[in-house]
Amino acid sequence: MTDGEFTQAELFDVFSNARRRRTVQFLKQRNGSCDLSSLVEQVAAWENETDPETVTRTQRRRVYISLYQTHLPMLEDHGIVNWNSEDHAIELLPNEETFEPYIGRRLEEQRQWDLVYALVTAAGVAALVLTWLSVGPVTASMAPIVALALCLVILFVAMAHHLSRRPELSMPFSTSGR
Repeated sequence: MTDGEFTQAELFDVFSNARRRRTVQFLKQRNGSCDLSSLVEQVAAWENETDPETVTRTQRRRVYISLYQTHLPMLEDHGIVNWNSEDHAIELLPNEETFEPYIGRRLEEQRQWDLVYALVTAAGVAALVLTWLSVGPVTASMAPIVALALCLVILFVAMAHHLSRRPELSMPFSTSGR
C-alpha cells in the first residue's frame, strides 16, 4: 500500500499483533528511527517484563526472527515503516496520526487495571459478607445499600479506566478550560 490510506480492517489486522504495536511505539520513542538490534532488545524486554540489559540471548533471538521475517516486512508493506533489511535500519513513516488509536499508550506506564478491579471487587464482597453476617454496626438490612455503593465504585473505576485510555476526551463541566 503506497498511498498512505488505510481501511479500519487493515489497521486492525496490522496492529492485532503486540510486536507490531511495540515496534511502532518504540520508533515513536526514538523520534521515528532505530536499528534492529535496539528494537529487538526493547521488545524482548517488554515481553519478558525486564530491563533490556537482562534480556537473554534466547529471548532476543525469538523476537529477532519474528520481527525480521514477519512483522517488519508487514509494517513496510502497509507503508507504516521503511525497513532496510541490509543495514537493519527502521524508520517510521510520517502517517502515525492515522494509526495512533490502534497502538495504545506507553507500555511501561500503563496502570494495571485488572488489579484495581480485583481490589474493588474484593472489598465489595467483604463488605457484603459483613452485612449478611451482621458483624459490627452493620446489619443485613444494609446489604442493598452496600451493593449499590459497590456498583457505583465499580462504575467510577470503569470510567477512570476509560478516560485514562482516551486522554483526548474531556469531562463535561470540566474546569480546566476556564
